[in-house]
Amino acid sequence: MESTESSYVSSPEAPRRRSPPPPQSPTSDSEKPTYIKFLVSNAAAGSVIGKGGATITDFQSQSGARIQLSRNHEFFPGTTDRIIMVSGTINEIVKAMELILAKLLSELNTEESNDADPRTKVRLVVPNSSCGGIIGKGGSTIKSFIEESQAGIKISPQDNNYLGLNDRLVTLTGTLDEQMRAIDLIISKLAEDPHYIQTTNAPFAYPAAYSPAAAYSPPSYGPNGAGGKFQNNKEDRSNSLTIGVADGHIGLVVGRGGRNIMEISQASGARIKISDRGDFLSGTSDRKVTITGSQRAIRAAESMILQKVAYASERVAEME
Repeated sequence: MESTESSYVSSPEAPRRRSPPPPQSPTSDSEKPTYIKFLVSNAAAGSVIGKGGATITDFQSQSGARIQLSRNHEFFPGTTDRIIMVSGTINEIVKAMELILAKLLSELNTEESNDADPRTKVRLVVPNSSCGGIIGKGGSTIKSFIEESQAGIKISPQDNNYLGLNDRLVTLTGTLDEQMRAIDLIISKLAEDPHYIQTTNAPFAYPAAYSPAAAYSPPSYGPNGAGGKFQNNKEDRSNSLTIGVADGHIGLVVGRGGRNIMEISQASGARIKISDRGDFLSGTSDRKVTITGSQRAIRAAESMILQKVAYASERVAEME
């Protein structure tokens, strides 16, 4: 993923110096509910969660923000990194991000035993539609962010290899202080975008997201035990997608008397068929859910199904 990143704006040439703490956002902005998503390795995700969830609970308590993680092996498309979503007011998010990044940095320092402030990378996940606001006219906004934070900021080009992927990666390179200043500036800018907050509904639902291990052999697995492989029929208006949904979650997708699946079908315009009990995707215990219709209908239906599954998984995670 690193090789595909745009060199749109390079790091500042000014001498490196330890930046002061991030400025407090204005009161009016600090009360706006918003969110930020970023990537961490599987090992780092375990460190953020802590034994029995102790660390993540502590970070939520200290910051006031909500911290959610994609489940094990639910990766951002094209990477082996899990997704962390932090939601709350801007100041709560900044505090939580500082706690998380400081924790990961302390472990890095322990491993490398280096006294100098290391320059590390943080990859934020930002909707493509919101990247224009960060870049600004002629790159003016991102240039000002780089100068003010002293962090290197790069925005990856949109990856068209994954159908339904509308997010891009914003990579921040610098010391913890530099990264935190950049994060504060970026979150404050994103919070001004009325469409940005609307993208919180399905935080980890990437329709064609799949783990690299399964990337070259169907079925491909995505968030919360769901995934799939698009199969284009001869007629464009009659595409189909088969995804896998854990047997234990099928009931929630179907609903009492088939109510949920009927609503999803009517709202999306897609036809939805679920395999019989015991008829699983090859090598899994996931039932087959086949969605047929136009690509737009398929994406809409899949998103609704993934939200149902994500909700079920989240409830299970909260009870564990």
